[in-house]
Amino acid sequence: MLRSVSLQLVFFIIVFNVASWFRESSMLANDTPITQNNYQVQRLNGELLFLQAQGKTTVLYFFAPWCQICNLSIENLEAIHQKNSNLDIIAIALDYGDKKAVVDFAQRHQLTFPVVYGTAAVKTAFKILSKENTIIGRSLGYSTEMGLYLRTL
Repeated sequence: MLRSVSLQLVFFIIVFNVASWFRESSMLANDTPITQNNYQVQRLNGELLFLQAQGKTTVLYFFAPWCQICNLSIENLEAIHQKNSNLDIIAIALDYGDKKAVVDFAQRHQLTFPVVYGTAAVKTAFKILSKENTIIGRSLGYSTEMGLYLRTL
């Protein structure tokens, strides 16, 4: 019985990692320098913002307001933001029905970092930038506060 459960657990872990690898295969590779600043987006207040590091490690968090995993993970991201002044975070809304859904999401979670409206041009999947504008990590799915923090080191 224990052997059967162990084999099922190993099989699950292998399938999960293969699926994660496949989902992340279209993302930019780690250590990819972002040399051109073509990623300009609009903040909820209408101001324009370039998606680039400003001397700090920067997390670009892509989310959809309707996504339950995003609704759970964003709380962890806010907690990290509150605890770490050496980290910038920009939340980028994708796949939203209307701008009000994005505003409601940001207000519901009381986000204190910039939230912007993503576009097709910025849908290029990259997650974490170093202060040199190089991608240093990427992931999909739920992230714990500790998991997010460890990826920013």
